Amino acid sequence: MIEQDGIHLSINDGKNELPENYEQLKIAANRTSNWRERLAAVEQLGQWHNKQVIDVLLYRMNNDTVYRIQEAAFRQLEQLGEAVQLPSRKKGDLIDGLTKILVRIKKSLPKGHSFPDFKDKLKKMRLDIYDTYEGELDAEFDKWLESKWTSLRT
Repeated sequence: MIEQDGIHLSINDGKNELPENYEQLKIAANRTSNWRERLAAVEQLGQWHNKQVIDVLLYRMNNDTVYRIQEAAFRQLEQLGEAVQLPSRKKGDLIDGLTKILVRIKKSLPKGHSFPDFKDKLKKMRLDIYDTYEGELDAEFDKWLESKWTSLRT
């Protein structure tokens, strides 16, 4: 067993068994506030050919809000021999009602607040949104968020 990003990882010995740390990996794969943990868990689960693992990977492939995790689950399922099709990238807002949520956060801050204040408040109030867009946009996240913040009417 090795440890990566705080997750204990099991090495597949080729058997059709569950990894020793399956429950921990399943929880990490479904943690909505940490796309990095979900990605690491998906990659580790893909080392095990088991119905329960395949179910978790199928769910992540079809339902994750971060497309890179959908892609990772798809690749793992393909390597396990599953006949899967990569879902298309979602267009528009990844989280329904995003603009309304961002307006509420902006309104909760004092008049004349800074972008870093807004960014910090978003992270504290809606880590799921912060994490989803950070995972999806990567290096473009700050630029995108600042543009959103600037365009919000309060």
